[in-house]
Amino acid sequence: MTAEQLPPDPASDDAYALFQRGLSLLAESHWAQAAVSLEKAKRLEPDKTSIREALGRAYFRSGRYRRAASEFSAVVERSPANDYAHFCLGRSFEKLGDRRSARRHLSLAVGMRPDRTDYKIYRDRVRSK
Repeated sequence: MTAEQLPPDPASDDAYALFQRGLSLLAESHWAQAAVSLEKAKRLEPDKTSIREALGRAYFRSGRYRRAASEFSAVVERSPANDYAHFCLGRSFEKLGDRRSARRHLSLAVGMRPDRTDYKIYRDRVRSK
């Protein structure tokens, strides 16, 4: 049997479907439901930064900042040049009251994307506290 004749891997199809469902739920502001789908996708594909980033967003929006920080940290570890992950990690640290870590990651995000006004606003807000 050649690679083209093999049936698709159901685990990866399931992870993708769960990921897409999670993104749809995020778009509809159903944060907790999105987290459930994305947690299942993460169990199937733990190294996928796209899943981890979306899961971090779901946690953040539902007020679970420590879990959000954990997911965004995993994304930054795998993709250190991901400005958005640094931004979200900084915002998570800000919500947790860790201003030093928040400043670090928000400053990194601004350094990578100086055109992003929103990054600068949050960085400056954390600096002024």
